[in-house]
Amino acid sequence: MRDPKVTVKIPRPLYERIQEVITDSGFSSATDFIVFVLRDLVGDRALEKADPTAGVQDNFTKDELAEIRRKLENLGYL
Repeated sequence: MRDPKVTVKIPRPLYERIQEVITDSGFSSATDFIVFVLRDLVGDRALEKADPTAGVQDNFTKDELAEIRRKLENLGYL
């Protein structure tokens, strides 16, 4: 049996931007993309709580990682 679902409302401009981002990306819908991103984000947060250094590679500084995250957020990926 599939998990029950709920409706989450987002601003239409964000939805339209997601539609643009997923074009030719392999995601079949904005919902699939949003679920993928949220699972990734929630999973990362759980790892950080368990071990704040988990997933941090030695060849990136914290400032570099913050800059990468900022750029991905500006592009609409996070």
